[in-house]
Amino acid sequence: MLGKADATPMIAVKDIDRAKQFYGDKLGMEPFQEMGGEFFMLKSGDTTLNVYKSEFAGTNKATLLTFDVDDIGAEVSELKAKGIAFEHYDLEGLTPEGDIYRGEGMKTAWFKDPDGNILSLIEED
Repeated sequence: MLGKADATPMIAVKDIDRAKQFYGDKLGMEPFQEMGGEFFMLKSGDTTLNVYKSEFAGTNKATLLTFDVDDIGAEVSELKAKGIAFEHYDLEGLTPEGDIYRGEGMKTAWFKDPDGNILSLIEED
């Protein structure tokens, strides 16, 4: 069954070159395989991410991808230094502390890629 199969996140973007720059320069993930200027692959830890061109990029209003981090404060600071703005949401069970939200046993923060895809960081206590 599918519970034993690896799964690969698919990230839709409108501009492949802009996405390569954002995911490479801002997030530190370099493309390792490209196909015809419409698709590229990235690695984050042991996870492969597929990024592809789509007119529907950024239409999802929910978190698309979460990065598990050891020090969310350091990651937020580093991303802000690279010009990334963080999102603020009013969610039950989460208390805002600047750009970081604290919940039971975890901290999280959200930001968007250039196409409006919502990405997040999470640090578990």
